[in-house]
Amino acid sequence: MTLNWATEVTLMSRKADSAQRTRQVIGHGPRLRGNIEKAKDARGALRRLLAYLKPYRLSLLAVVVLTIVSTLLSLAGPYLLGLAIDEIFVASDLGLLRVSLMMLGAYVAGTVVSIGGGWIMAAVSQKALRSLRRDLFEHLQTLSLSFFDRTPTGDLMSRLTNDVDTINQVLRENVTRLITSILMLVGIIVMMFRLNLWLALGSLVVFPIMIMMTAIVGRRTRSSFRGLQRQRGRLNGLMEETISGQRVVIAFGQRKSTVKSFNKVNEAVRVAGIKAMTNAMLIPPLMGILSNANIAIVAGLGGWFVLNGLTSVGIIATFITYSRQFAQPLRQMANLYNSIQSALAGSERIFEIIDKKPELLDAPDALHVEDIEGEVEFRHVDFEYVPNVPVLKDVSFKADPGQTIALVGPTGAGKTTIINVLTRFYDINGGSITIDGHDINKIKKDDLRRQLGIVLQDVYLFSGTVMENIRYGRLDATDQECIEAAKLANADGFIRRLPQGYNTQLSERGSNLSQGQRQLLSIARAIIADPDILILDEATSSVDTRTEIRIQEALLRLLEGRTSLVIAHRLSTIRKADQLLVINEGRIIERGSHEELLEKQGFYYNLYMSQFKRNNSEAK
Repeated sequence: MTLNWATEVTLMSRKADSAQRTRQVIGHGPRLRGNIEKAKDARGALRRLLAYLKPYRLSLLAVVVLTIVSTLLSLAGPYLLGLAIDEIFVASDLGLLRVSLMMLGAYVAGTVVSIGGGWIMAAVSQKALRSLRRDLFEHLQTLSLSFFDRTPTGDLMSRLTNDVDTINQVLRENVTRLITSILMLVGIIVMMFRLNLWLALGSLVVFPIMIMMTAIVGRRTRSSFRGLQRQRGRLNGLMEETISGQRVVIAFGQRKSTVKSFNKVNEAVRVAGIKAMTNAMLIPPLMGILSNANIAIVAGLGGWFVLNGLTSVGIIATFITYSRQFAQPLRQMANLYNSIQSALAGSERIFEIIDKKPELLDAPDALHVEDIEGEVEFRHVDFEYVPNVPVLKDVSFKADPGQTIALVGPTGAGKTTIINVLTRFYDINGGSITIDGHDINKIKKDDLRRQLGIVLQDVYLFSGTVMENIRYGRLDATDQECIEAAKLANADGFIRRLPQGYNTQLSERGSNLSQGQRQLLSIARAIIADPDILILDEATSSVDTRTEIRIQEALLRLLEGRTSLVIAHRLSTIRKADQLLVINEGRIIERGSHEELLEKQGFYYNLYMSQFKRNNSEAK
């Protein structure tokens, strides 16, 4: 059964030869972080975003209709207010009551209709965003390990959360606000011209100034908010990285320096935030001044008209109300423009990931493999993580079904890289790798990895129960099968001593268990998966001798009848391997059994004797 490779193999990059690779490619890591603050192709991003709303066309039509009704009812309020004032002057109590009730009904109905439209739009936006998040997350599962090597985790999390949330705000609230603002602006102009031509023209004197000021301030606000978004991205990345590596921070006593780095970026966010908020707050007072100037014009001109009998006091009151409302749509559209730009930039960042093509694809004629014998052969394999920096050089060896092959060598020699290319996390640059005579490039990736099982030194456990973590190796396994696997892994004893036994809830990465207990659970998980080829990556190097004996007993049961590749830090643990491959600087420099290599008194002999002497001195 397939293990969670996207999670488990990330841990492999911490191994010896991957450290060398990290140093080689680290310069390429942050290139995706915060580089896209404004959509380069706004139309393309908008078109693709609207495609997620297409299935809900009828609901969106209902939102538009309800928004139109709500806007018309809002426009009717000031008009009815003018009629009410005129009824006062004609001393008609019945007419005044009727108009007042109509005005009250218009406002109440407008509010109800607006709430209904907002509720429908919220439902539509959540459904569309659910599909967008699903497409993004599912596509991430198809991408190659090299993509995750060069893409910061904080950047990916930002796209999955912050960018999606930005789009959510625009779809949930700002779409209806945009429609309302446009309709309100057009409706106010139409109503004013319908009531009095000269007063309408007088009211529009400040209109060009409002538009110009909105455009100028809007550009400054948009630029400053892009800067704020970029600084927030840096801060999020720093926090994610620091929290994930908190053990290292504490272990090396770097809390003060970490806080200093955080304060520096946090200060940059503060400065950017003040600049953005200051620019954003310019619009309301400017619109207020212009709106008051507009009211003064309407009041002065309207008063002259009333004195000369050219209009009524009610009409003037209606115009003043419309004039107060006139700046609001412009102000909202200016703010919406910034929000929409930010949402389009966010959607483009999301689509940038969705458009990434997996580097490792199944061949058109890829074979479907169900059962294998377990013969593994490397033929003159060359590999490099970055161009012109070879990591594996002409590596050739063969493991017959059921054999155990041990990979030994110094840190950075290329041991874990052999595992990476066997599991096809990366494609090799030269030579071939075959399983049962089939080139692994011609086997479906899922079928290949279903036959492989890995037990790592740094075990990854999920926040769930012990039973769920064991069952992760094969999701259709029964409770009894999981318990039997735990017994074979020597894990049943300590599990039953836990507070809730197999139902004990584990914290993140199983931090409430010891290293040895986590290792035994990972072995139980591998047993339940029942792989045909097993890979042990220094599975006992981080535990004490007593725990190592228990783990070794469990591993012997797991290795039985399976082809195995074992990376060992403690050379004493692989003396019974059928073949030892000594790797140095990407090449196999010695091969043979433990006894044969000792007789040669070469590289392995020196490696073994230095470890043997060190162990003896530690024992003393």
